[in-house]
Amino acid sequence: MARPVTITISHDLGREEAQRRIRDGFDKVAGKIGFGSEFDQRWEGETLHFDAKAFGMSANGMVEAAEKTVTITVVLPALLAGMAEMIKGKVEKESTLLLEKK
Repeated sequence: MARPVTITISHDLGREEAQRRIRDGFDKVAGKIGFGSEFDQRWEGETLHFDAKAFGMSANGMVEAAEKTVTITVVLPALLAGMAEMIKGKVEKESTLLLEKK
C-alpha cells in the first residue's frame, strides 16, 4: 500500500520568493534525493506536482509554498514505505538548504 509522507518547512522568504527558489532549484534537490532517475514536474497554479520513476517503481507528490511554510507531500510505493523516514530526512534537509535565507 502506498504511503504518503508530508514535510513542512518554515521559512522567512514570503510566498513568491519561496516559489521562485522551488522553480529554480527543484531539479537540484530531486537529484540529491536519489530516488528518481527520471523526474517530471508541472505547475498547476501555485502548486508544483511531480512524478519520479526508478527501478520500475514510481512516486508522486506536490510542493505548496505559503507565506511562512513550504509543504511537501510525497506518496511512496509500498516497496519504499519502509524507507519513508530516511527519504523524509533527505527531502527535508535538501529543501531546507534551498529555502535558507541568503
